[in-house]
Amino acid sequence: MAVLEVLAYPNPFLRKRAEAVTVFDEALKGFVADMEETMAAEDGVGLAATQVGRDARLLILDPFAIDGDDGRGKPNLVIINPEVVWASERTVVGEEGCLSFPGVFIQVARPEKVRIRAQDASGEVFELEGEGLGARAILHEIDHLDGVVMIDHVSHLQKRRALKKHERNQKALSKDPG
Repeated sequence: MAVLEVLAYPNPFLRKRAEAVTVFDEALKGFVADMEETMAAEDGVGLAATQVGRDARLLILDPFAIDGDDGRGKPNLVIINPEVVWASERTVVGEEGCLSFPGVFIQVARPEKVRIRAQDASGEVFELEGEGLGARAILHEIDHLDGVVMIDHVSHLQKRRALKKHERNQKALSKDPG
């Protein structure tokens, strides 16, 4: 297992719509393990393949996002080729962060509940429902697979503020030798 590099915005790969996964083999399982290692190292709740430079409709989620404290210690959710089958009309505004925008948090409106259909690492089809943080995390990561980033959901002013903060954070990170 390896920790992969998380691409920082504005890397153009973050704007790419990922291709469907069609081969479910040991190489895919190895890549999922690398993504899990990366998400753990970055202390993330979710990670999309496009964030680590892989053209694949694949994301992983910490089960905490779906089940809260009951999810702690459970295996990560591996979500491949996700499709939203239903989303509530009611939306909620909540804070979002992103591993591709380290240290930047913005308020984003998302559906309160969502249901998706996807495949697991073996190719088996399943459905998953998320509410609150779960819905937010699922939709945030699916956005990545569609080439959409969190700043695309906010006003021009909020976007400018978030990008300024991101730029400052990136400069500080590039000066840090560790």
